[in-house]
Amino acid sequence: MQHKKYVACAAAALMSVALGCSNDAPTPVSPSGAASGASGAGPAGETLKATAPTPQSPVNNQQPDSLVLVAGKSSPTYSAGSSLSYAYEFEIRNSSGSTAVCPSTTVAGGSGSTVQAAPTNCNLEFEQQYSWRARAIFAGAAGPWSANSTFRAPAGGYIRGNEIMDPLTNGKTAGMISGPTQFIPGTGIQLLDHTSFVTYPLQQNLQEGEISMMILNGDEGNPGDKSKVFAMQEGPDINDITTDDYRMTAELRGRNYGAPGSVTFRIICGDGVSRDAERDQVNFNSSIWYFWRFTWRVGTARLEVKENGPNGRTVFDHTTGTGGHPYRPEPHLVHLGSPAGRGGLLDATMPGIIIKNLWVSNRPRPAFPGE
Repeated sequence: MQHKKYVACAAAALMSVALGCSNDAPTPVSPSGAASGASGAGPAGETLKATAPTPQSPVNNQQPDSLVLVAGKSSPTYSAGSSLSYAYEFEIRNSSGSTAVCPSTTVAGGSGSTVQAAPTNCNLEFEQQYSWRARAIFAGAAGPWSANSTFRAPAGGYIRGNEIMDPLTNGKTAGMISGPTQFIPGTGIQLLDHTSFVTYPLQQNLQEGEISMMILNGDEGNPGDKSKVFAMQEGPDINDITTDDYRMTAELRGRNYGAPGSVTFRIICGDGVSRDAERDQVNFNSSIWYFWRFTWRVGTARLEVKENGPNGRTVFDHTTGTGGHPYRPEPHLVHLGSPAGRGGLLDATMPGIIIKNLWVSNRPRPAFPGE
């Protein structure tokens, strides 16, 4: 059929016919159907005759408190079109816009002149630069992508499933504060006395992973006996952590203890057996940061303490067996500091410690600024 039409057109041209050989114009790609094959695609492969969305927020490397992508909607580029049924695909990419870093998010267009998406399965490294873009889609057809718009990942903390990220340097926390505390701008949260602690209820228990953080002003001269710097237990209520079926406590023993500066940990994995690591007496320097990391899995648990960050000199590193029962509190509570147990306040939080850059996850710890 196309060959015959071509021949007829050629003949008409030779006869100098003023009108074209056919009144049929190319059919525009519309929301009612996508083009089949490359012949209907636009210069970037788009198959929906629509304008690109217009990024509105975040733009120009803004850093939102929470990540919500907002764009002005697309419009049809032909007279019979309608944008009422468009959906929109949002994509987050690296800072150069060359590689997608998490699954795309598709949302309905809805009413109004803008559309927004809040990605839920995207684990971005906080404070890092990324870009995003959006396009209209309908019935298998896709319009042109918007321009890439840059942003910095939120600095605020979160509890997501069985993962916690909380920098604590920005004057807020994703956890729940008990007792007197203060935020020191750009530094962290200070737990002011034995009754001070911060609690994070995980949405799912974490049976294998790590809890790690940076701690300043933890010193053998601080008041306390079997003082705690962080802890975990079973909820939902905060009960006597000493006898909790899923107790885990990391200890830096204070000046009221016979050997001040002793570091150790204790863990109970739901089997009624309390297991202690070896104790080492450490001469801490209250003016430098120490990196504390506790890791666990079925059968073993380990506590490491290093000077100045994850790559610093090791001052404590001990592992203990935990038997064959998994660590599976339900629900799973994580504490900075510790609520008091039957030993009283001297065995609770070590007062005065400053904590920042909390990470709880079975994924590798991200690179926090300043470490």
